[in-house]
Amino acid sequence: MQGGEALMPFMRRYPLVLSRGEGVRVFDEQGRAYWDFLAGIGVTSLGHDHPLVRRAIAEAIPLLHTSNLYWNRPAMELARALAKISGNWQVFFANSGTEANEAAIKFVRRHALGSERRVILSMQGGFHGRTLGSLAMTPNPKYQDPFRPLPEGFAAVPYNDEEALEAALQRFSPAAVMVEAIQGEAGVIVPHRGYLQAVAKLCRQYGTLLAVDAVQTGMGRTGTWLGFEDEAITPDLVTLAKGLGAGVPIGAVLARPEVVAAMQPGEHASTFGGNPLATGVGLAVVRWLEREGLTHVRRVAVELETRLRELMARHQGKVRAVRGRGLMWGIVLNMPSAPVVERLLEQGLLVNAIAPDVIRLLPPLVVDEEAIGSAMAILNSVLAQATVG
Repeated sequence: MQGGEALMPFMRRYPLVLSRGEGVRVFDEQGRAYWDFLAGIGVTSLGHDHPLVRRAIAEAIPLLHTSNLYWNRPAMELARALAKISGNWQVFFANSGTEANEAAIKFVRRHALGSERRVILSMQGGFHGRTLGSLAMTPNPKYQDPFRPLPEGFAAVPYNDEEALEAALQRFSPAAVMVEAIQGEAGVIVPHRGYLQAVAKLCRQYGTLLAVDAVQTGMGRTGTWLGFEDEAITPDLVTLAKGLGAGVPIGAVLARPEVVAAMQPGEHASTFGGNPLATGVGLAVVRWLEREGLTHVRRVAVELETRLRELMARHQGKVRAVRGRGLMWGIVLNMPSAPVVERLLEQGLLVNAIAPDVIRLLPPLVVDEEAIGSAMAILNSVLAQATVG
């Protein structure tokens, strides 16, 4: 793309320059509109140019940043709101999901200091970030092998397999287990009902902390605050990011006070974490979810799931399955997903190929029936013209 030569070529970008957004749509430099069913990979939770986000940014302009040597009101209010959601836990603010997971690793290791518990168990297929610590907790050779040696003290077990987890707990006596309520980057893998409850029970039984990576599933994405409430579990740590900032970079760790108490002042910090801009926008997201957002997500999620299942029935032989929850879905194809995603882009729908045969949908939480209908019409049209093999 002309003009992009100075950017390091780490991302495979589509030949599309986006210039503005409005609600669930984005526009390129030529003014063409696209339905945004990727939301910056689950980030722009309130869509584009939402009035609450605009207001929060305007209110932050007089004081965009302070160091964490001082208090600021938006950070205090957002922390209080998140503590209320999680059950009076304490909050640490970072700038991304990766940073939140890195912080969680340190909190777990510090909590276990003086014991024999050093290993952190994560799940095969999981994704927790690309910095070295979070990468070591992301057991995928494609991501890990080019950057070895990685930090030690991590092991992986199969996802959605209680017996394998119990065997690993017996073998490693780990400091913590890290799990996602739904594995997003693996292709929107939804565990069987009761799996998270079984994980929580096993962690309690073996004296191991339970950490949930809710970076993608949290903040209303699945119709609940943190993505796992329907399983009625109580983790020891939860990591958040993506939709919490509605497009402004922010990450957070929520942890039980007993875990936090092990950390000493100066053992972890963030220069930009908890700045008034990011936390002010985060507070706007929380208020929207409180007032109307969660109810809205649950309502439109029914429409999206219904239309996706109709899509699968209409295109038997091309669509093998649809899987997901809330506003987080994967369409499993009997053909390569990348060419289909390119064709959808040409027709005005933004999604991504999350696996060789899976298309992922992560629309903004403000999506409505009109947008869902338009997206499904494009999907139907493209799939009707696609060929298997």
